Amino acid sequence: MKGTTQDIELLNLIIGFSIMIIPIAIFLYYRVRMVKDLIISSLRMIVQLALVAIYLEWIFKLNNAWVNSAWVIVMVLISAGTSIKRIKVSAKTFFIPFAIAILFSLVIIDGFFLGLIIRLDYIFDARYFIPISGMILGNSLNHNIVGLSTYFDGLKQKKELYYFVLTNSGSQKLAIRPFIQEALVNGINPLLAGMSVMGLISLPGMMTGQILGGASPATAIKYQIMIMIAIFVGCVLSLTLSLWYANVRIFDKYGNVKYV
Repeated sequence: MKGTTQDIELLNLIIGFSIMIIPIAIFLYYRVRMVKDLIISSLRMIVQLALVAIYLEWIFKLNNAWVNSAWVIVMVLISAGTSIKRIKVSAKTFFIPFAIAILFSLVIIDGFFLGLIIRLDYIFDARYFIPISGMILGNSLNHNIVGLSTYFDGLKQKKELYYFVLTNSGSQKLAIRPFIQEALVNGINPLLAGMSVMGLISLPGMMTGQILGGASPATAIKYQIMIMIAIFVGCVLSLTLSLWYANVRIFDKYGNVKYV
């Protein structure tokens, strides 16, 4: 098996974009106002990935723990900021709690899998530390947004239920439990659904990348299993911690709802 991936020439990469005519034609035919968004998103993707490629070439050569950690922290901050933007809550109130929750869960997952399972001699090795952290953060971001949106919307729409349970039980933990349950179910269910059919419907991204890079399917599968477990635990932990830290800002000391 070859140890290198077949490169894509620049001309072929440009030609590859010609297939975008299909979605553009569909949008135009049905008068869906997404053509401009598609063009802007595609251009942003190209510029951002080009800059990342240049930076990663440098960061992989340098392979410095402080630089690698700084890059991951930037990703954490961007993830927290994106969550706030999509959930539409106050950045001043929730940015720090969300960032702490995401960072804390990432430290636990990276430390466990990179240090104990893969057993890297250098746990901050850029070729493992940055891509795996990125996969965990990317998935956590998506599921955090769904789960936290469910939680905030639930408290907003069913505030009377919260106060009813709080008044009758005298326990805030019992009063918020159904809202947390709903947030976890809605946030994590799509991930469980994807895990249940993995390998049957499609080959996952990390596994495909390793096979294209020359790794044996057996090795690629072991890494894919590992990363999916890391992603799942990271998503659950990140969402749960985000809910816990958010509650510090949502409620006052008497259990009254301040921010939803």
